[in-house]
Amino acid sequence: MTAARAAVEILKREGVSNAFGVPGAAINPFYAALKASGGVHHTLARHVEGASHMAEGYTRARPGNIGVCIGTSGPAGTDMITGLYSAIADSIPILCITGQAPTAVLHKEDFQAVDIASIAAPVTKAATTVLEAAQVPGVFQRAFHLMRTGRPGPVLIDLPIDVQLTEIEFDPDLYEPLPVHRPAATRKQIERALEMLNASECPLIVAGGGVINANASELLVEFAELTGIPVVPTLMGWGVIADDHELNAGMVGLQTSHRYGNANFLESDFVLGIGNRWANRHTGRLDVYTQGRKFVHVDIEPTQLGRIFAPDLGIASDAKAALELFVEVARELKAAGKLKDRSQWAASTQERRATLQRRTHFDNVPLKPQRVYEEMNRAFGPETRYVTTIGLSQIAGAQMLHVYRPRHWINCGQAGPLGWTVPAALGVATADPDGSVVALSGDYDFQFMLEELAVGAQHRIPYVHVLVNNSYLGLIRQAQRNFDIDFQVNLEFENLNSPELGVYGVDHVKVVEGLGCKAIRVTEPDQLLPALEEAKKLAAEFRVPVVVEAILERVTNIAMSGTDIASVNEFEDIATEPAHAPTAIHPLSKA
Repeated sequence: MTAARAAVEILKREGVSNAFGVPGAAINPFYAALKASGGVHHTLARHVEGASHMAEGYTRARPGNIGVCIGTSGPAGTDMITGLYSAIADSIPILCITGQAPTAVLHKEDFQAVDIASIAAPVTKAATTVLEAAQVPGVFQRAFHLMRTGRPGPVLIDLPIDVQLTEIEFDPDLYEPLPVHRPAATRKQIERALEMLNASECPLIVAGGGVINANASELLVEFAELTGIPVVPTLMGWGVIADDHELNAGMVGLQTSHRYGNANFLESDFVLGIGNRWANRHTGRLDVYTQGRKFVHVDIEPTQLGRIFAPDLGIASDAKAALELFVEVARELKAAGKLKDRSQWAASTQERRATLQRRTHFDNVPLKPQRVYEEMNRAFGPETRYVTTIGLSQIAGAQMLHVYRPRHWINCGQAGPLGWTVPAALGVATADPDGSVVALSGDYDFQFMLEELAVGAQHRIPYVHVLVNNSYLGLIRQAQRNFDIDFQVNLEFENLNSPELGVYGVDHVKVVEGLGCKAIRVTEPDQLLPALEEAKKLAAEFRVPVVVEAILERVTNIAMSGTDIASVNEFEDIATEPAHAPTAIHPLSKA
């Protein structure tokens, strides 16, 4: 068979059932093999960067998924770089496959011939231009091995067109995936960590995205319940423990944090970090974050230990392997009566949750964004998978929404590219076609790659997209306050074709409908919940993306700190009575 056909057969035997991409001359032999082989459903994107983000969303939605994105030579590969960067930053395995000019002309400035392997090398676990057709099976086998071994991440394989077309000897029935290696903690290491934990008075567990990647959320909760230790999920780990669990201590950080989460952390004296990377927007100033605390750090990648600050104990281990031992040893200690009673400490974290809340209920017109998230809490239940990337919409959403299950907050964390949300949501909805998928965007993120909505219309991929529109680059505008400017962040203009919008510019309803989807515009707070309920019905009926656009006040400053977790500026009035935060997990009580 051709090398291209061999590659497709390997995809199927590695568990690939879906791919996203855009064909072109240099990758057409691979597409011919896809068609001839069958068994891999292909979704045609409108932009190759969009295809890479669809692959990301697809991977993030289900344990074991590996998203595949495909493009031709030249700009298709360079368009994928943002997706590769996003994936490696968040430890997400995706496979990017590119076409390439014939091997004989790679260094002769042939049309769309670019050294994509060199370009992609810094943002992949491996990037390879295959020069010998007989190596194609081995390169693909190694790719899947690398994506799954150690810290997960993306791989790029570049296939010159003559390599794709070359006949090779390959028997798919003899193919076997390579065994995956993940480092595992030793019992001695776990016993030492639990000794340190037991010596503390106010311990916390910081659970990161590595717990979700390892499919170890249930073990994490079991360990927390055995020991009675409250859990701080990171932004990438949100959902490892349900928001309404009595051991959920809230999120910590400069931006995507809860008032009670930061307060709980500042009262702690010991932190066990599992599968997290001490991201700077989580820690803020390290002297404030680390002062008076001991740290144990468990991470699958040895070089992550000590990268940000030196822990008192570092353990190189897959989160699941470590948590299995943590549970085993904790059970033994509990049976022997050697675990401290943490009930008073845990209760104090919930007291802070019930007293330190942000206000969400406002009746203002134009809408305040906080009211949008309040109504989202009413409209969308624990089964909802939220998808978002960056901006004030994401920050406020993380402060005010509720997440109850792993892989139900699907967020581009470290890279945060604008435009990520629409294609990623399509990838998530492809992985979970009968699930409740809800995307959240500001107007600028939405405008970056909104052409991908047509993919949802063409391929009948339903989800609900909440668009909060203030016609501003809101997060950058808020950051510019430190420079006393408001410069080149204004998106407003008077749309000659939609004068009813005033200065809000782009008529998103017309654009969305023009792309074959459904849209609802909301201007009054009492319209929000009915619009969200109607959007769910429209998505189910028409099987297309449905956008709910909320017209916001132009300027809202969302709570955050520029320096440390002890000095968050709230900007807005905080909640002082239960009616101010009616969808909070715990009703507000007086301190």
